Order: sequence, then structure tokens, then C-alpha cells
Amino acid sequence: MAGGGSGPVGSVAEDGGPSAPERVLFPPTFSVSEIKNKQRRHFMFLRWKQQQRKEKLAAKKKRRKEREALGDRAPPKAIPKTIENQRVYDETTVDPNDEEVAFDEATDEFAPYFNRQTVPKILITTSDRPRGRTVRFCEQLSTVIPNSHVYYRRGLALKRIIPQCIARDFTDLIVINEDRKIPNGLVLSHLPDGPTAHFRMSSVRLRKEIKRKGKEPTEHVPEVILNNFTTRLGHSIGRMFASLFPHDPQFIGRQVATFHNQRDYIFFRFHRYIFKSEKKVGIQELGPRFTLKLRSLQKGTFDSKFGEYEWIHKRREMDTSRRKFHL
Repeated sequence: MAGGGSGPVGSVAEDGGPSAPERVLFPPTFSVSEIKNKQRRHFMFLRWKQQQRKEKLAAKKKRRKEREALGDRAPPKAIPKTIENQRVYDETTVDPNDEEVAFDEATDEFAPYFNRQTVPKILITTSDRPRGRTVRFCEQLSTVIPNSHVYYRRGLALKRIIPQCIARDFTDLIVINEDRKIPNGLVLSHLPDGPTAHFRMSSVRLRKEIKRKGKEPTEHVPEVILNNFTTRLGHSIGRMFASLFPHDPQFIGRQVATFHNQRDYIFFRFHRYIFKSEKKVGIQELGPRFTLKLRSLQKGTFDSKFGEYEWIHKRREMDTSRRKFHL
């Protein structure tokens, strides 16, 4: 059929045989979001993502081959840009060799624990009339923290509970608050002189809700790992968590409690590690797991009316930059 206009996608080669179909390209300004049909738009988006993954994998293989060919002359690997390594510098970042920091550690409220003058004894309690999920969470938390005891509040105010705790030689008080039957807050008060930290709690998972979990934890004292508590405030929070656990972990139990700070969110995990061979080690999560976000740090024990606060999280003033962290 003769006539002008565009022909089919395929074309005829000079030798008379059909050539490979030409690749149809979208205009440079075309966007998948312009496709009206929802199913077609979704299909094209998945196809675009697949093409992106293939190109990324091909570029990665090409770089690896180039590095293998260069051998020792290969340039160092580029460090990817992340929010963490682009963090805004904080003048309160702790230097381990700083004499002022060493003096503060020797004279703060946690010094008796780190000097081995006190043995941790923890009271875990709840808000008034806790529901089943909060009760189970407290019971599981008591199996993670050695020498901890669970008592349920029956209308008692914290101001009345704290003197009783001090009289019975408790070193720390943990209060689990709930909202709509879900644990949503944690108050940690170091006794007898404070400080008191108030955390928002989220992403709580009990043991039965964790996939591929290990067997029930044993009574061995776990190891404690504190990650990324770099500022003076974070250093205080890390020492507060460390003072919940006895000094000498029982390595035969192979249990580890981890407090990992990332972008001011504190992720708690409880694992058991397993030696698969002389060189390979695997881990099993035991639970429970949860995430904490510091809301305030108060001097002394809990006092909601007349307490003096060292630090309060103010969202509109402090969260102006995604690269600014406080812990």
C-alpha cells in the first residue's frame, strides 16, 4: 500500500531481509503517571523498576570487573551518601579521652553502679488496670532483665511507689504505659536520685509474634550492646540502660541485649547466638522487640508538676533538619 506516513515498527534491510524491530522510546518529558489506565500504568511502572534494577546490576558488575582488572591499583570504594554520614555536627559529641567527661562519669548518679557498689534490682510496673498485651509484655521484659520484679499498680501514684522502691533497695523503676490496650510509653527512673527518662514506645512485638524465634530465654545474665550513643545526652541514656543489667555477663548463655540508636530511634533486640562452625555464627531472636523515642529527661525522680527537666523534645524547634540528631 503506497502513501506517506509512518510505517510499521519493523523495517527492511538493504539486503532485502527484515531487520530487527526498532526500539520504541517515549518522549523525554513522558511520565508513567500520565497513563490513564490504572492497570497499564502499574504494569509500566513495574517494567520501569525492573529495567532500573537490571541497569544497576550491570553497572555494579562492570565496576567489579574493572576493580579486579586493576588489582592493587584500584581506587578505594566510594562511600555512599546516607543521612547518618551526613549528620550535622553536634558540639556535645563525647570524646572518650575528654577529662570533663571522665569527671562527670565519676560523679554522676550512675557512678555507684559502674564502681560496682550497687547491684541492679529493677521494679517493673504498669499504668492503672493494664490489659493483657501490656501484662504479657511486662512478664517477657522481666525475663530479659535479670533481678527484675513485676508488680501491677492498683491506683497508686508514682510518687507513693518511689519511696517504697527506695526502702526495698530497688535501683531502677520501669513503668509501661498503654493506650487502647497497646503499650505506647516507657518511663525509666533511676533510684534514689534520678534521673528519669520518658520514652514513646512503638513497634512492640511479643515473642509469639516474631517469626523464626528461638526457644525461651534462659536465666543467664546477657551481654549488653550499646550502639551510636555519641552525644552527652546519648551518653547519659546509654549509661541508664547499662545500669539495668549486672556487670558480669554469663557468656555460656549466649544471650545478647542490644540497644541500637539510629536517627534518635532506639531499637531494642534480644538475641541468642549459635556457633554453626569455627568460623560461622548465627543468631536467633528471642523477643520481645520494641522501639523507643526519647521525649524528655528529668532531673531527680519522677515529678510531673515540679520536676526540673534537663532535656525536652520540641518537634517544631528541633526537627527542622533531617540530618540533626540529639543522641
